[in-house]
Amino acid sequence: MSAAGSLPAGDDRPEPGPVRPSGLLDVLRVASVVLDTEGRVMLWSPQAEELFGYNAREALGQYAARIMVHEEHLDLVVKLFADVMRTGRSWAGAFPIRRKDGGTRLVEFRNMRLLDDRGEVYALGLAVDQSTVRRLERDVALTARIVAQSPIGLAVLDSGLRYVSVNPALEQMNGVPADQHLGRTIREVVPLLLVDAIEDAAREVLDTGRPSVDLFTTGRTPADPDEDHAWSVSLYRLENGLGTVLGVAMSLVDVTEQYRANAEAESARRRLAVIADATTRIGTTLDLDRTAGELADVAVPELADAAAVDLLDAVVLGRRSTLGPAEPAVMRALAVRWADADGADDVLPAADPPGRVTRYAPDRLITECVRTGLPVMVPQVKDEDLARIARSPEAAELLARAGVHSYLAVPLIARGEVLGALDLARTRTPRPFDEDDLLLARELASRAAVQIDNARWYQNARDTALTLQRSLLPSHPRVTGGLEVASRYQPAGATSEVGGDWFDVIPLDDDRTALVVGDVMGSGIPAAATMGRLRTATHTLASLGLDPAVLLEHLDRITGGLDQAIATCVYAVHDPRERRCTIANAGHLPPVRLRAGHAPELLDLPTGVPLGVGGVAFSTTTVALEPGDRLVFYTDGLVETRRDPLDERLDRLLALLDRPGHSLEEVCDLLLRTLHEPDNVDDVALLIARATTPDD
Repeated sequence: MSAAGSLPAGDDRPEPGPVRPSGLLDVLRVASVVLDTEGRVMLWSPQAEELFGYNAREALGQYAARIMVHEEHLDLVVKLFADVMRTGRSWAGAFPIRRKDGGTRLVEFRNMRLLDDRGEVYALGLAVDQSTVRRLERDVALTARIVAQSPIGLAVLDSGLRYVSVNPALEQMNGVPADQHLGRTIREVVPLLLVDAIEDAAREVLDTGRPSVDLFTTGRTPADPDEDHAWSVSLYRLENGLGTVLGVAMSLVDVTEQYRANAEAESARRRLAVIADATTRIGTTLDLDRTAGELADVAVPELADAAAVDLLDAVVLGRRSTLGPAEPAVMRALAVRWADADGADDVLPAADPPGRVTRYAPDRLITECVRTGLPVMVPQVKDEDLARIARSPEAAELLARAGVHSYLAVPLIARGEVLGALDLARTRTPRPFDEDDLLLARELASRAAVQIDNARWYQNARDTALTLQRSLLPSHPRVTGGLEVASRYQPAGATSEVGGDWFDVIPLDDDRTALVVGDVMGSGIPAAATMGRLRTATHTLASLGLDPAVLLEHLDRITGGLDQAIATCVYAVHDPRERRCTIANAGHLPPVRLRAGHAPELLDLPTGVPLGVGGVAFSTTTVALEPGDRLVFYTDGLVETRRDPLDERLDRLLALLDRPGHSLEEVCDLLLRTLHEPDNVDDVALLIARATTPDD
């Protein structure tokens, strides 16, 4: 089929038994004529009938020159015939013939002398319409030229999918000479090519005759054994004129550049998708551990099979940290993720569990990363590299067992400060980390570092506010002159700021006790500071023995003098001798009274306005409190949620309190455990008092 290489006909093994004929002779329509020595027609084939227009009855016995040759060529033909018969040399040529219908046609002749077993001489003439011959010549020449000069790789495979012919372009693509293709399968010539799909498609083409177009495959060939290439393969079944299946024609177009461009585009698209995902998933809260976990969740499995987020311990504690060349890195682990559950038993013990503080030697790669603020990438991890990745020889052995073959660490940098590092490893993903992965990892680390830094500063500020808040809350005796008291303070969820809730138990003269629960609106250190001021003022005013309503009026004026401060408050004074409580309310939720033989009840108190609003008088209400009776004071963080109506939550509070037999401490724990949800954005102050008898 081509000058580059085709399997010689002599190398074809003959099929056993009869086979279907080739259709080439049928295309040529070769006419056969046998003449005796006198030039009379002895044999006349059906193709001769078609070519010359005379049937066998009309032609047999006739002088051939009279019915086959135009008159003007008669003398030449007679002479040529005589030469063939005399010398035995064949003659070939073309000249016009005369058909029975009077028309002429240019015919290609082959004439030769024949001898039979008796020594009789005959002449055999083979004739073909020259236009048919020229058409086939042009087709063959065109095909050969196209095959030889085409930039597309072309091949013919036989029915056993062995190479029969290849063109120069395919020789160059495969890097294998044409003669080393012939008689061999694709897999034998290019074993590093993904050929399963091609062979399956070729067999289907042989069976059905339906072409397979643009079949995509990748792999490496001897022409370029170090780089992957991509090809678009098309397959077509070859048949002769009689419909006999000859094999499969295969064309291959090298689409490596397009493949690489598409791969780069897909990589860019994937990076954008991961970054977009990271934007929505990282930093959903201001919780430091959760933010680090969100970064690890995005990195696995999109970028790595294992990820760890570690911060410098000094940074977690709110200090700046700079490392010298010989200094170790003291790192606190915040999050670890591992994609392969089967291998987690190996790799997770090699990673620092969240919360652990570990000292990494100066030669460790993570130390180098946080010291220089530059990424560290080891595309192909060797044994000596594992020793610099792991914290200890035992951890290095675990990483080797898990199959860590590629490593990448990128610094977490926010506002010019190195906070820590994102560690990435690949085990089951065969491809090592490359520059594209490094670019994506740096982008993720850059975005996440800002969120981690925000969470870090928020956590430090929250811890400061919580410390201040707790330092301002009282440490009261469990039993006062006429009351047994239990209390709790529960900060808001980890993602929320500390509020200004407080409670107080203030012993007064004559065995009386003042009970206070309040809530400064706002959060953080300003709310805690305002709470401290109001608590101090309440202590001072309570010592004066003021009526609760009068005391709240003084607090209202004090609050109004603070910078935009508003607070709610309930102030009660218990008198064990009178067995009663006097209570005033400044915009706070009402206390609950529990009495033996009665259902828990919300005290019906004039609500009043919050402290700091001003201009509205407060009222004092007196309620009975017999020995054994209880009062429950609380802030709104215990009962208010964003989902449920307040009335339903208050009913649930009363239902929980309607459980006799629990101590005050047990009731406090029950209420917080049941009512205060982990994601509550408000803190809770809870105070429960039980009236006692002098003998208690």
